[in-house]
Amino acid sequence: MDKPRVLILCTANSARSQMAEGILRWLSGGQVEAFSAGAQPSGVVNPAAIRAMQEIGVDISSHRSKSSAEFLDQPFDYVITVCDAAAETCPSFPGRAQRIHWSFPDPAAVQDEAERMQAFRRVRDGLIERFRGFLNELGIPPAC
Repeated sequence: MDKPRVLILCTANSARSQMAEGILRWLSGGQVEAFSAGAQPSGVVNPAAIRAMQEIGVDISSHRSKSSAEFLDQPFDYVITVCDAAAETCPSFPGRAQRIHWSFPDPAAVQDEAERMQAFRRVRDGLIERFRGFLNELGIPPAC
């Protein structure tokens, strides 16, 4: 059986979708092919997203911010949007991709420096919870 292919989208592909990609790879223990992209990629991965993931032992420092256009010709089983703007502008992907939307606030938009890192942690932890349920639905026991 082929591994499920999952594309995770947000607007800038700098924080939420990057963390989600790392979390899905980590939790699935390699049983899912995970990718992330953005409708308007920022070109960088937010350093706070990298730090939040390092706190749980997941390294996304080698990730790069990618455009959803890079993936338009690839088939996916699931396309998951993690921000409302991406859900509204999500392009169509070939094949049988099931679209799923999970609304997470942009942690990078938090103005207060002391609160911003907490916002990244909340999004990270919320993504972990969602992906545990997602993997259970697929019949894949979370590896962590």
